[in-house]
Amino acid sequence: MNDLKKATSALISVFSKDGLEPIVQKLNNLGVTLYSTGGTEKFIKDLNIPVIPIEEVTSYPSILGGRVKTLHPKVFGGILNRQNHEGDVAEMAEYNIPQIDIVIVDLYPFEKTVASGAEEQDIIEKIDIGGISLIRAAAKNFADTLCVSSVDDYSELLELLNAKDGNTTLVDRKRFAAKAFNVSSHYDTAIFNYFNTSENLPVFKVSYNQGQELRYGENPHQKGYFFGDFDAMFEKLHGKELSYNNLLDVDAAVNLMGEFNNEKPTFAILKHNNACGIAQRETVLDAYIAALAGDPVSAFGGILISNTEIDKASAAEINKLFCEVVIAPSFSREAEEILKEKKNRILLVQKQVELPKNLVRTSLNGVLAQEKDLKTDNLSDISNATDNNPTNSELEDLIFASKVCKHTKSNTIVLAKDKQLCASGTGQTSRVDALRQAIDKATSFGFDLKGAVMASDAFFPFPDCVEIADNAGITAVIQPGGSIKDQLSIDYCNAHKMSMVFTGTRHFKH
Repeated sequence: MNDLKKATSALISVFSKDGLEPIVQKLNNLGVTLYSTGGTEKFIKDLNIPVIPIEEVTSYPSILGGRVKTLHPKVFGGILNRQNHEGDVAEMAEYNIPQIDIVIVDLYPFEKTVASGAEEQDIIEKIDIGGISLIRAAAKNFADTLCVSSVDDYSELLELLNAKDGNTTLVDRKRFAAKAFNVSSHYDTAIFNYFNTSENLPVFKVSYNQGQELRYGENPHQKGYFFGDFDAMFEKLHGKELSYNNLLDVDAAVNLMGEFNNEKPTFAILKHNNACGIAQRETVLDAYIAALAGDPVSAFGGILISNTEIDKASAAEINKLFCEVVIAPSFSREAEEILKEKKNRILLVQKQVELPKNLVRTSLNGVLAQEKDLKTDNLSDISNATDNNPTNSELEDLIFASKVCKHTKSNTIVLAKDKQLCASGTGQTSRVDALRQAIDKATSFGFDLKGAVMASDAFFPFPDCVEIADNAGITAVIQPGGSIKDQLSIDYCNAHKMSMVFTGTRHFKH
């Protein structure tokens, strides 16, 4: 079977004219008859290239303020006809329908219009009707028709026209059809999700146009991919390609440090999605040193993040540590030069972009989706549950510990003192085990827990945790409260002059 087809005609109707001129010139040089509409027709005419207005084909003008231009049997017949089908060939001749071999069309910028904050009527007018119909028709009939649905494909089209002198194979046309259905499905998903912000239908639709294959997934025997616009969020200054696990840790780091935006210099070190060190100080250097002291063993190979510019002094200290990734809103020139000394170390400048407000993960044979935990505990949220109230410095530490606790795997207990993470118990099946793990870890690194505070991601059903904490020297506790046995923990704290505050908000993280 000879699937090579020579293009003799093309319909061009695009919103953006960027990159269009060389394609039009090439089609004209190949002797391809051009059909077009509105602004695209004028664009082609201004190049002194012959073009047939689509109105001459349909015998209808553009109507309803441009809402209807190409929706006509003579247009769609020219695109959808099967050239090896006797009935289709006969009808094409009977109704004088011109053959259309190439369709070049893009869509109104719906997503950009939504993102701009435009009024609803302007957004509605950017829902493309004719364009999406042309794309679907041309892509469906890839056996005979080449569909070019995005300016991103113009360079490939031009290469194809040059290399094959206007001919295309079935493989070529099917590849462009796949791209076209990607464009149409993404467009429709964006429109649905815009409407569903108010309707809240129990339907899950998500679409990412940008993706990259990673070296592997969580383990070398697993394939891994990232779908999203990484460059919109980070400027990569240096280092190897990020791995699947790197990206998980970077995500955890960014979400944790988001709790400390516009605060004093704060530095965190993460490993396997949990903070193994975090501290807040007057300088970024002091914050880094204090964060590293939290767990200098786990810091090896970790992900580092700062909420302020990394300077020369802090870079010199960081450079002594083997770490995978360093993230900051900026790096001084000297800091960048120092940190680039390790060729594989990844340096990321974090840009201020809005993060998704929903979390999604596969579960069983479907998907679990939920709102992101955007609640940050602050002083206005807490209520004193005990006779003894925390001091001002303890309150600051309690809020600090609560922020860290929110971003640590459950069950978790976080111990902090002087706005420094002393230790945390992470991912334990028992809250008591999490507390004991945290105490053992803190003491192993030389922390004096006398006067430290404790944060828990969920309530205490029994007073055992506050008793263990008291025996370790901890003087203040922050937890959600809400257990039917809260009073047992309250009574113990009152009897031993500990202070405890309730937030009313649980922060499980699984």
